[in-house]
Amino acid sequence: MAAETSQTLDRGLRVLEVLAATPAGLTVTELSAALGINRTVTHRLVTTLAEHALVRRDEAGRVTAGLGLLRLAVGVQPVLRDATLPLLRELAEVTGCTAHLTVVDSGEALALAVVEPSWTDFHVSYRVGARHPLEQGAAGRAILAGRSGTGGPVVSDGELQAGAHGLAAPVLGVLGLEASIGVITLGSLEADKVGPAVGAAVAALVQRLG
Repeated sequence: MAAETSQTLDRGLRVLEVLAATPAGLTVTELSAALGINRTVTHRLVTTLAEHALVRRDEAGRVTAGLGLLRLAVGVQPVLRDATLPLLRELAEVTGCTAHLTVVDSGEALALAVVEPSWTDFHVSYRVGARHPLEQGAAGRAILAGRSGTGGPVVSDGELQAGAHGLAAPVLGVLGLEASIGVITLGSLEADKVGPAVGAAVAALVQRLG
């Protein structure tokens, strides 16, 4: 660790990162082992973070991410949305499909930004704030694929709306962000042409946020 950094803050952030990746939670002993630090130090970190509602301990002693993280996430959403909108606008115009950025929120897929193409006769109306299970639709399943490190596009057919076809790819390589960029259309969707355009939008977003 560089001399200018805070070891305690670094450890606290690592606690949050480990817990964010472990929805079922960990005991203090398990968390200590995962971090490779002393159990007493881990206990102090957990206690401090719990005072700010960033972690919580249940009756069984398992530590999970706390609701206080939601307040922090809400503050980041406008920045993420602003960074993504120009990319979605270009993606929508190139593909003729409704383009969207979807993020994980409270265990569900949340449409954070949506741009509809300007030149098509008809297109899917997909509203910002729409929610659905991660297991349903290309956007959510792409996020699940990203959790396993798979970066390829995921396609769907009528899972969220009858007659609608979707394609999405996970946003990988941005610490703390679980998201996907995708398109949805009522017409035919040529994955071999749309897939690279979605992939380019993902790569551009990762570069902007990196």
